[in-house]
Amino acid sequence: MQQRKRTFIYPLFERFWHWSQAALIIILGLSGFEVHGSYRLFGFGNAVRIHNTAAALLLILVAFTIFWHFVTGQWKQYVPTTKNLGAVIRYYAIGIFKHEPHPVRRTRYAKLNPLQKLVYLGFKLLIFPVLATTGLLYMFANTFDVPIGPVAFLHALGAFVLLSFFIVHLYMVLTTGRTPLAHLKPMITGWEELEEESTALSAAPESSAD
Repeated sequence: MQQRKRTFIYPLFERFWHWSQAALIIILGLSGFEVHGSYRLFGFGNAVRIHNTAAALLLILVAFTIFWHFVTGQWKQYVPTTKNLGAVIRYYAIGIFKHEPHPVRRTRYAKLNPLQKLVYLGFKLLIFPVLATTGLLYMFANTFDVPIGPVAFLHALGAFVLLSFFIVHLYMVLTTGRTPLAHLKPMITGWEELEEESTALSAAPESSAD
């Protein structure tokens, strides 16, 4: 039987950043789709103010988070790799339904498997920049004299992609752990039960970054 060791994997700021980002994204989604005319919840004027405020707070949070990632060296967690990528894709497509062990072992210094690295890197380098840029252009359209139509379309498209990412992320968190809350609790407490000895492949070499 594989031995598990209780390991401190998520520091306080990382948990604060995760939940704050999640809350702001939910608020942005609710207010943004109301501004788009999908339903009525806050009222149009309130929805615009809520959306703009949440967007400003998210930009501030992202700035602090980028600073934290580089100061602590945690940016290394997102460096993409093709090593074991095929094995991870096969696991999520087939192996997980056969109750096979995950092909990549998580550690404090390798929290993300190769597929997660690509997805999260894409979110940080593609989805968020598109949303932030088009959102600012939308907000200051009169100042920059930009065409509203294409900007609004790209912003809405980015929002739908982000919504899809959010739903898939939540589904994976609740369904791929040993229990429905196995992947959720560590992001609350910071501690996770990780395999101490395993035949699984290592996700990445450990480093001294904290």
